[in-house]
Amino acid sequence: MAKVTIDGHLMDVPDGTTILNAARMMAEQHPELSANVPPAMCYYSKLEGSGGKCRTCLVQVTKGSEKDPRPMPKLVASCRTTVMDGMEVQNKLSAQVQDARKGVVEFLLLNHPLDCPVCDQAGECHLQDLGYEHGSQNTRYEFKRRTFEVEDIGDKVKLHMNRCILCYRCVFTANQITEGRVHGIINRGDHAEISTYIHQSIDNDFSGNVIDVCPVGALTDKTFRFKSRVWNTNPYNAHRECTNPKCKGHVVLWMAGNDILRVTARKDQWGEVESFICNECRFDKKSLGDWIVEGPRKIDRHSVISGGHYNSLSDKKVLTKSTTFAVMEGSRKD
Repeated sequence: MAKVTIDGHLMDVPDGTTILNAARMMAEQHPELSANVPPAMCYYSKLEGSGGKCRTCLVQVTKGSEKDPRPMPKLVASCRTTVMDGMEVQNKLSAQVQDARKGVVEFLLLNHPLDCPVCDQAGECHLQDLGYEHGSQNTRYEFKRRTFEVEDIGDKVKLHMNRCILCYRCVFTANQITEGRVHGIINRGDHAEISTYIHQSIDNDFSGNVIDVCPVGALTDKTFRFKSRVWNTNPYNAHRECTNPKCKGHVVLWMAGNDILRVTARKDQWGEVESFICNECRFDKKSLGDWIVEGPRKIDRHSVISGGHYNSLSDKKVLTKSTTFAVMEGSRKD
């Protein structure tokens, strides 16, 4: 075990733990310390090889270890730097980190279009959160924004390459949970983009998971496209006996009344998928009779999605297929 201090709070963590995961462990044991966890746009704990690309998780190591107490000369990516016994780290308390993070957010927004009013990711977008906390009202960028031609990658997933921040999450997802990846990063530098090879479509059984791992609105669900704003829907935990052996069938149903507008995988407090789901669960099962509804999903009160939800619905009752389901009763009134 190694002792690490993050923003003045000491904790023992297993050897080999990264600074980012150490901060997450600390927040899980002490929820009031959640604000001390560095943001992450490219790191995904369930995807091997992810991290080290977006630089939003930069932190300042003011003490390297007990054996070598010298501070690290530069800010380090917390998702790629492992803790050492006696290490001291500053995130929220470091003015240098906050200034660097503002610069990273400004860089991420250089080419990002002002699509929030029409983007299906609005309300769930990590870039929106970063922009709100660290962004500037004005831009110093004087050149024309980078744009890409619209490309059709299939009938289920919509690619908005103009919004992409090249986090590589969707590439790692396709590499690690599908039988064959047909998309990746092509070209270099300012021309780099997510694309399929020779304009193939993404049609494997788990292709929809690239939507859930995308931190921005670059990959969205065509079956949900422009149907509703996410904060106007009510999320419910549900499950079914999925015939795909790699899918547990544990999902979140996003509903308006008794209508299922979209189905997503369940995510933890860090916005990461708990278990990946198949396309049949995600795209084909949009009838209430297909699911056993467990009850309203607990939403962080700081999230815009939580506004006015579940005023009088019980979160303990499990609803079966034969149960009368009246979602609108007692829920938010528009």
